Amino acid sequence: GNPVEHSLSPKLHNYWFKQNNLDAIYDKRKLNKSEVEGIISKVKNSKINGINVTVPFKKFVIPFLDKLTPLASKTQSVNTIFKKDNNVVGDNTDMGGFEQSLKHINYTVKNKRVFILGAGGVVPSIILALKRLGASKIFLSNRTKEKAEAIKKNHLNLKIIDWNQINQSSDFDMIINATSLGLKNNDQIKLDYKNVGKNKLF
Repeated sequence: GNPVEHSLSPKLHNYWFKQNNLDAIYDKRKLNKSEVEGIISKVKNSKINGINVTVPFKKFVIPFLDKLTPLASKTQSVNTIFKKDNNVVGDNTDMGGFEQSLKHINYTVKNKRVFILGAGGVVPSIILALKRLGASKIFLSNRTKEKAEAIKKNHLNLKIIDWNQINQSSDFDMIINATSLGLKNNDQIKLDYKNVGKNKLF
């Protein structure tokens, strides 16, 4: 990814490697676009066993892969790369992870109205999960409206809200931050919380 400083993945994965006595190491690497193909070829050559993909490369990696799992194909978003039967495969675990996190807090999405901020690589996975869980309406807002409109092409029942209109919207039960805001400590989402109303899940 780029940036990767914030990523807790090495801590998490190395802990489980140790717990399960696996002879493996998990590292994080900040890459430029020009380096992505090279690192994926290391999976092909069995120099690396697997890769996780984060911002901003979840869509960008797809042309360098041999195969996509049905879920990665459906979301057109890859966060996990591995080799199977001599093919470099792209998978997506974001959808399952998102569903598990809601399950963990016993939150029911059924018939809820959900507002998503941002239109990055994880958003198609979130939309599919929300639909599967029975959300009644999904709103989407992104700084560049074209990106939001591009997602709407695959999810026709989305309602796009202009970025400068987000403070006027409180007609939702849940809001999801899918922007890169929050990766840095001093980041702020400029939402007027006074307008948001009570009993919302963020």
